[in-house]
Amino acid sequence: MTSRTQSAAADAEDGDAVAGETVLRTEGLTRRFGELVAVDDVSISVTEGELRAIIGPNGAGKTTTFNCITGVLTPSEGAVYFRDEMITDLPEERRPHLGLARSFQANQLFADETVLENVRVAVQTERLGTFSLKLLGEGREYCVDRAYELLDLLGIRSVADTEAANLSHGDQRRLGIAMTLATDPDVLLLDEPTSGMSPSATADTADLIEDIQEDLDLTVVLIEHDMDVVLSISDRITVLHRGAELATGTPEQIRQNENVQDAYLGGLREEVDV
Repeated sequence: MTSRTQSAAADAEDGDAVAGETVLRTEGLTRRFGELVAVDDVSISVTEGELRAIIGPNGAGKTTTFNCITGVLTPSEGAVYFRDEMITDLPEERRPHLGLARSFQANQLFADETVLENVRVAVQTERLGTFSLKLLGEGREYCVDRAYELLDLLGIRSVADTEAANLSHGDQRRLGIAMTLATDPDVLLLDEPTSGMSPSATADTADLIEDIQEDLDLTVVLIEHDMDVVLSISDRITVLHRGAELATGTPEQIRQNENVQDAYLGGLREEVDV
């Protein structure tokens, strides 16, 4: 075992302080694209109620790992488990019905529809299918009411009648999260939720993620580039480097890990204010 692998294993053991049932895990997850190994033997275990961040330099394999977990890609090797059920080959569209949902880095919105309509359609699709006779009566009322609840939760009810294309970038990201929450997930995967945001919007979004997790009793796994966000809200952090797991631990353990400092944080030391 190499010193880097030993360090990763030790940090993984030290970082297992979060108590609870394992809700999501990968075993030996590997994804190749020809000769390129984008994800290399990654084993991650996330406990119920945890907020786990996955970080790493560009090209570290973060999004590819998410794509394998959510079924966008099929792993070349290894397995994905959700509540001890192997879902490695389960079609992508069936995973939200198990309680596993993902908000993408690129907003996937109905740009010409209102904010309310975007969320209503998401609720409708989850609860009743794309069309149901129930939509002519109480079913439609339920979808609208649930959509307003999610808009309240995300703090965007005031723009309910605004077309999605006319929202600020931050509000578009919030709308995307609201649409993901329409599936009533147990585990929410967030891909770069603060990407492109101003510092103030980033701080607001970090607070929002914590509030959502607490209010809905969610397990959250997020890819995030902003280290202030990662270190402030995460229970544990997994660091990927060149497709492999470099370390897993608490924010303080990751901050003090010399391999992480050298590979990702550019020599971050204790005296640096992060």
